Amino acid sequence: MTGVDRSPVIRVLDPATVNQIAAGEVIERPASVVKELAENAIDAGARTVRIDITSVQGGIASIKVTDDGCGMSPADAELAFVPHATSKIRRLDDLFSIHTLGFRGEALASIAAIAKVTLITKPQESGRTPGTRIVVIGGKITPQGETGAPEGTSVLVEELFFNTPARRKFQKSLTTEITRIHGILEGLCLACPQVSFRFFHNNREQLVTERTSRPLDTIARVFGNEYARELIPAASDLPFMRISGYISRPALSRKDPDRVLIAINARYVTSPALTNAVREGYGTLLPHGRYPVAFLSLAIDTRLVDINVHPTKKEVRLTREKEITEAVREAIRAALAAGDLIPEVTAPPPVYRNMVAQKSDIHPASGIAEPAGPYCAGTIPAPDNPGTLSPFTEPTHTGTVSTDSRLRQTELASGLSSFTAVVPEMEVIGQVGGIYILAEAASGELIIIDQHAAHERIFYEQVTRSMAAREAQELIVPAIIHRPPKDAAILKSLIPALAQEGVIIEEFGAGSFLVRAVPALMGRVEGPAMIDDLVSDLLHKDMDRPVSDRERLTRIIACRSAIKAGTVCTIEQCRRLISQLRATGTPFTCPHGRPTMVRFTRGKLDEMFGRT
Repeated sequence: MTGVDRSPVIRVLDPATVNQIAAGEVIERPASVVKELAENAIDAGARTVRIDITSVQGGIASIKVTDDGCGMSPADAELAFVPHATSKIRRLDDLFSIHTLGFRGEALASIAAIAKVTLITKPQESGRTPGTRIVVIGGKITPQGETGAPEGTSVLVEELFFNTPARRKFQKSLTTEITRIHGILEGLCLACPQVSFRFFHNNREQLVTERTSRPLDTIARVFGNEYARELIPAASDLPFMRISGYISRPALSRKDPDRVLIAINARYVTSPALTNAVREGYGTLLPHGRYPVAFLSLAIDTRLVDINVHPTKKEVRLTREKEITEAVREAIRAALAAGDLIPEVTAPPPVYRNMVAQKSDIHPASGIAEPAGPYCAGTIPAPDNPGTLSPFTEPTHTGTVSTDSRLRQTELASGLSSFTAVVPEMEVIGQVGGIYILAEAASGELIIIDQHAAHERIFYEQVTRSMAAREAQELIVPAIIHRPPKDAAILKSLIPALAQEGVIIEEFGAGSFLVRAVPALMGRVEGPAMIDDLVSDLLHKDMDRPVSDRERLTRIIACRSAIKAGTVCTIEQCRRLISQLRATGTPFTCPHGRPTMVRFTRGKLDEMFGRT
């Protein structure tokens, strides 16, 4: 039997290819470079870390990270670019007691494999000894030389992804990349308050924190004093873990968990289990779908934490996860039980109406019922002088006044009466839970209407069909809002697009903005929370249903302007809402695709009650 000579099919990859593969896992985008270099600086004992980003023609041209850490000798500087060369672990057992942010020895080698890297370093207390300069291009080290340098290390990264064009092609917009860098630095600032961070983009200051032993100072610097004032301390000591940090009073909440920031052993991590534990600790103190603001630091026995799970080291596995999450829940509950949870708010002035005021000259759009006057509890005699308010006039129910105002906004806008109504006429029966309107159609069908989804559809069609609906309404007193650096970067890029929708915003110092005008349909800004939720919505794109930025803005504005779930409406207000919905072109779903109404036929009801 003759054998057939075949050359080997399996072969060992060359080092350059291996390094590029490793680089693809560790360095996904410019923010990954910032993360790896900043973590190296922290591990080097830096007291100050400076990040400089330079952008040209809508893309990041260079990244420079400078620190005042321990620095490196010439021999160590060259070894630092060798894959898996590290000063942080020596043997396998060290993986179970890691106290540094880096440990694999992959960062510099991975970055240098796909960029031009210039490293300048000088050890601390080296006197007049010159520093070391090394240039690495695509993994190839050029001969090192001496240079004048301060003590510490600086790493300049240029031409990122120059030899991996596919990776460079699929990088996101400059705004997105800068926002990701902000997110990385926010986590590092909170996890390591003992380090001062300074972030500049094209020499413009973006984020600056000072060294402090008080994490609350860093929180205030990054997220603003408004957040800091609403926080209460949370702490707990267990044999295997220590919890410390701050959580928000229930009055400060968000629609997403982005402000639940958790550090384990000074490493900012992502852990759905711990985030859920924080939310569960609030129990019924928060409405459904709302999340608190929390900044927690967990010092856990390193033997219980596996950080060697993902190339970015952001995900962790916890050996005693059930006990750890329960401890976090209990720490949150104890802090809330001991804290003063009464929010500091200024009550709005009562709204009065003249019981004999003249009828408005403004007429609703064709086909829309005449608005009823706002609800007023009790009957108060009219004053002798119709032009003045009596001191005995009873305050109007502010909830129904707000509803009345929102309904008037959509009644007075034009452009809806051209559609033939496809929704049958119906008679309102009542309202359930301040969310659903019950109505009966002429055919005897039971119609249940989601009042928020219905009003959202009305707003959406008016904004999209009428340019007048996009006109700005200037605020008498501009609203000042403060956003953390990551959100501020997004908001700056959206200012022109928001202006087209009637939201006029101007920069007002570092992280602060003036809201000068809102779309006429929105009436008035209901505090910074509306803008906060709007920015949060813009940050979280629906990847399943991608749409243009303008379409997304329109949907968000419609959602924020509509009558909210949980708002009590009078029977007359329910009728007006249904009348407006019947005048829309697509009345059956809200802009996000949720149904505005469901119906039960008489036959279906008989079947449900066993009458058939």
